[in-house]
Order: sequence, then structure tokens, then C-alpha cells
Amino acid sequence: MTVKIGITGGIGSGKSVVSRLLEVMGIPVYISDGETKQLMMTDSCIRSELTALLGEEVYAGGVLNKSLLASYLFGSPGHAGQINGIVHPRVKEDFRQWVCQRAACRMAGIESAILIEAGFADEVDVVVMVYAPEEIRVQRAMKRDASSRELIEKRIRSQMGDEEKRKLADFVIVNDGETPLIPQVLGLITFLSQNNTYLCPPKK
Repeated sequence: MTVKIGITGGIGSGKSVVSRLLEVMGIPVYISDGETKQLMMTDSCIRSELTALLGEEVYAGGVLNKSLLASYLFGSPGHAGQINGIVHPRVKEDFRQWVCQRAACRMAGIESAILIEAGFADEVDVVVMVYAPEEIRVQRAMKRDASSRELIEKRIRSQMGDEEKRKLADFVIVNDGETPLIPQVLGLITFLSQNNTYLCPPKK
């Protein structure tokens, strides 16, 4: 039985670094952000439902009209829920199929900034939060995205707070630039290896 690891954390926390370390150690990771963008282009159900909601112009020229989608998303608090209701179920199903295709793997991961908020915590056996102090997150995101502090801080405020996320996580990996990452990731893998039966009891 494959142990499914959910990797989450706010913008600039370094969850992608942890995901890459897991992959280097032989654990495949489903990067939900990239897969979601791909599905929004290729999944016929998503395309038809978004077209019904936003009109033909949402796929004008055969590509997703991101500006139109963003305009709708931020136009009203309820709009994000509508879009998520269309997209998230298809992403969950895609992840399930992805895991099935890797049934030979003892472990597999999914990386998502909104793992908990989107209800994906139910799809995994353990939730791992990657944590970094807010100022470090701001500096990393500003450098990575060539963005302003104001915009990054606004994005941080729009996400679930670290303390709330920490309470809901099974493990916390500290990525503050000082605490070594590799020993923490190895410790996580060791724990999961030793508790595989407990985490994934055989189905009756």
C-alpha cells in the first residue's frame, strides 16, 4: 500500500524544495499547481463547465483566457468557490489515478499550497507542513517572483495562517535557512517507513 504524503505551506515556505528532495530520494511527487493548469486546458469536463459559466471567450483561440478567469475569480467572494467546485474534483480524480499508476511505490507525495483548504487532506495519509518565518517567506517570494512586498504580503494574508495550518499538520519541516533540511526529510521518510502498516492498514 502506498503511503500518500501531503506537502503544504504558504508562499515562500519552500515546499517545492522539500518536494524536490523527496523526488531525489525516490519518492514521486504530484505538483498540483502545474497539474491543475494542465487539466484546465485538457480536461473536457473542466472546459465545458468553465465555458458554461464564463462563456466561449474563456477558451478563446483554444487557450485558457487567464485574465478573464482571474477577473471573475476576484470579482466576488463566492466566485472562487464556483471555480474550485469545477476544478478540484477533477484534480482529486487525476491524483488518485496518478497514485494508482505508482502502486509499486512505497510512498508518493502531493504538493499543494491549499492542500487543507481544498479538502485534499482527505486524499493523503499524512500532512506535512513546510514552515518558514514570515519575513523569510516575503523575501524569498519577492526575489522569486520579482514582485513587490505589498503584493506578496497580500497573498500571504489570503492564505490560511501558519498557526492554524500547523495545528492541522501531522509533521512540520522547518525551512528557515538555518535548520538543515535533509535530516528532517530523512527523519520523515524513516518514520513513515517504520509506520507503513499503521498508516495504511490492509483493506478488509
